[in-house]
This record gives sequence, C-alpha cells and structure tokens, in this order.
Amino acid sequence: MFATGVTIVTARTAEGALVGLTANSFNSVSLAPPLVLWSLAQAAASLPAFSTGSHYAINILAADQQALAKRFAAKGIDRFADVAFEEGAGGAPILAGAAATFECFNRSRYFEGDHVIFVGEVERCSYRAGASPLLFHGGKFYTEHPL
Repeated sequence: MFATGVTIVTARTAEGALVGLTANSFNSVSLAPPLVLWSLAQAAASLPAFSTGSHYAINILAADQQALAKRFAAKGIDRFADVAFEEGAGGAPILAGAAATFECFNRSRYFEGDHVIFVGEVERCSYRAGASPLLFHGGKFYTEHPL
C-alpha cells in the first residue's frame, strides 16, 4: 500500500546485449556524493548483467509510458524491439520520453534476503520539463494525480 514511481533500469552487457526491467524499488540514498539504490531478485535472469556491468541507467517513467512499464515487466519477449532510446555515457540505454534519467556507476551491491540491493553513483542526470510521473499503488498504475 505504498505508492511509488515506476522505473526501467537498463544496461548493456560486456558482449553488447541490451538488458532492462521494470522496477519500483528505487530510492535516493545521498546527495554528496549523489547515490541512488534499487533492488533486483536474486532469481532474475538479468542479475549477472547488472552484477558485473560497470554502468546502468534508471529511467523514471512518465505518465504516458504505462505500456513501456508493462513491456519491460513481461517475460519471453524482446523488450527493446521498436523502443526508442539513445546510448548513455556508460553505454546503458536512455529511454526516449522518460520523465527523468539517472546514469549510474555500479558502485556497490548488497545481498539481502532474496534480493540484491544495487547502489549507483549518479554520473549524469536529466529530466523532461513538465512530465508527470507514472505511479504505482496497490497493484495498479496511476497516471492522474493531484500534483
């Protein structure tokens, strides 16, 4: 029952393959240095890519990107097919239309319970002026809010 924003975390493997997943386990950690965190299930197929890669991007989704959130949560599909993105400074895909993006150095990882907590050091960030966020609460997406 905790309302969150919705993100898609993206990276590029050492072999050049694109990986990405929908996550709402995102939080600010520190302003000096700028640190953020997110978590991933230890059973996730993308865990090796995120554990060994040097960089990833956290794309905070805008209210008009609900279909993208569902796509990157689906299994057995090419999540990047026909998805507009540009390559970030660390090689991670920056999704077009995101409300904000944090390009992060993969600073540290903590295995806790059945998840891995990733702490990223923000190297670059950007935002789309006027974009409303996509929200998630009680198992549902929300695009209308009193902001």
